[in-house]
Amino acid sequence: METPCRNLCALDRERKSCTGCGRTIEEIVHWRSMTDAERAAVMARVRDFQPAARPSPFPPPVRRTPPSA
Repeated sequence: METPCRNLCALDRERKSCTGCGRTIEEIVHWRSMTDAERAAVMARVRDFQPAARPSPFPPPVRRTPPSA
């Protein structure tokens, strides 16, 4: 079964949707029981969805310049 899930799951409480795939909470909950046509409609709607940028939990790498020659 095809799914738009990208394993970047996080729910946006204001929009009531996943910031990783764009599906609504209802669509996620009922995904397996939806008809092929219903799933196809959701897939078409979220096809171009871009996941929300999330800050990394890790600090940026420290850049060290090579010693002067």
